[in-house]
Amino acid sequence: MIEKPDTSHSSQSTQGSVENATEPSFLTIGQVSKPHGVQGEVRVIVHTDVPERFTWLKEVYISQQTRQLVVVEGARLHQNMVLLKLAGYDDRDAAGMLRGAWLQVPEAEAIPLAEGEYFLYQLEGLTVVTDTGESLGILLKVIETGANNVFRVEGPLGEVLLPDTREVILDIDFDNGRVLVHLLPGLLPE
Repeated sequence: MIEKPDTSHSSQSTQGSVENATEPSFLTIGQVSKPHGVQGEVRVIVHTDVPERFTWLKEVYISQQTRQLVVVEGARLHQNMVLLKLAGYDDRDAAGMLRGAWLQVPEAEAIPLAEGEYFLYQLEGLTVVTDTGESLGILLKVIETGANNVFRVEGPLGEVLLPDTREVILDIDFDNGRVLVHLLPGLLPE
């Protein structure tokens, strides 16, 4: 699932560090792109695998410089986006002030995952080991691309980028804190 943790309001950046083992308290589910119409609706770029969740939200946190809880007055799906109406933003000018804002929900309101599913942020900090027993380092970031995700690993060989495909990612073991991978030719730095 692509809902992402919010790390923008922490006092120091610990993204990618092993010490950052606690889960975030908020998940980002979308980002406001621009106003839509003159009644205060905004277009939202969806950052969740379940865009329908916007239609049952009663309130959402708007995160810009600070985080503010706002009542959701209406939501509808429209051309791979969501059109959202938020309380207190009743015209185009007010909605325009939300441009670029992140929309978040408390982690406790995350969509329940099916067995074998996980949030991408949960991979960060896991040790990456090859099927031959070689340690590649720590998974620091999951990069979302159009085709498949890419895992950015930093370790003794430097930066290694691994595609999240069945041929490369063999097993994700949260209990032991590791990702088992099979290296295809060309994946390691020269």
